[in-house]
Amino acid sequence: MIFHKRRLTNLAGVLAALLVPGMAWAQAGSNAKLVEAAKKEGEVVYYTTMTLDQSKAVADRFAKKYGIRVTLFRTGGGPLLNKIFTESRGGRHDWDVVVGRGEMVLPMTQRKLLASYKSPETKMIDEQLVDKEGFWSAYYVNSYVLGWNTKLVKREDVPKTYEALLNPKWKGGQLSLDTEAYGMFEGLKGAWGKEKTLAYFKKLAALDPVLKRGNTERVQLAVAGEYPLIVAYNQTIQRMTSRGAPIDWLPLEPAVTQVNPGMIGAKAPHPNAARLFLDFILSKEGQEMLKGMQRIPVRKDVDPDPPRLFRGFKYVIENPEDYQDFDATVKQYLEIFKLR
Repeated sequence: MIFHKRRLTNLAGVLAALLVPGMAWAQAGSNAKLVEAAKKEGEVVYYTTMTLDQSKAVADRFAKKYGIRVTLFRTGGGPLLNKIFTESRGGRHDWDVVVGRGEMVLPMTQRKLLASYKSPETKMIDEQLVDKEGFWSAYYVNSYVLGWNTKLVKREDVPKTYEALLNPKWKGGQLSLDTEAYGMFEGLKGAWGKEKTLAYFKKLAALDPVLKRGNTERVQLAVAGEYPLIVAYNQTIQRMTSRGAPIDWLPLEPAVTQVNPGMIGAKAPHPNAARLFLDFILSKEGQEMLKGMQRIPVRKDVDPDPPRLFRGFKYVIENPEDYQDFDATVKQYLEIFKLR
């Protein structure tokens, strides 16, 4: 089930994508002509924020499948964006494909660093997870959910809605929140509107939650019994649940879902190999690899492991287009929780 966020279609942008040379929209699968052209280029340069072992496994599979060399560079989101901008200012356009975080899309689009390409594989991906103008496609996702220590809270007592989470019984260090959960804040604005979201988060702050950066360490602390409730990524909690740790989770609907998009460079040195690589990571084979890596794939015909990671609940995406006023969002979040 999907929580549909209302969004206007940029008709002018779509027409431009169809008319401007180099903005190719695929109509069929990775056909023989594309494969042949990609093999002639012989290489694809892949920048990513995905962990090195996992991104290398994907690169190696692609290289073996097509006989195309993959030059891989991996770092964090901020450093990667800085690298791309620095290269661009110097007149260098070294990369073909980048997989990063949603907040990278808008600044790269504004600098005209992205090419429009809608992979044929996106027909198996929900429309909310694919940019209408073809500048990005979700590769994998994470959803903010409510976790609880199963030794400290009985399942029947766990809040099942956002409103139930505001119960005064959870006041005073009973709930862990990320100091940088800006995406959740922004995503709920899209679902509820600005005023309702602001009012809700102020009530949440009044509970005096435990505020700490990051997901992995906070989940480990929840397992250790530092606090009974935690809002974190479902993937991170599920890893501990699957290992038998005393923690479980459920989605508060709509669950805000973070998009990790794949994008192609506007001046990619290997444009055909870039398209083929994007097709590959969005293909059933590429998405099955994510499943094996305990990440959450986006294809309709590839279930996460376990399926509940992205099945059976309403969600709203943390849309890359919403980062237009992201500085204001960050400021509001920090003020609400008195973090500045």
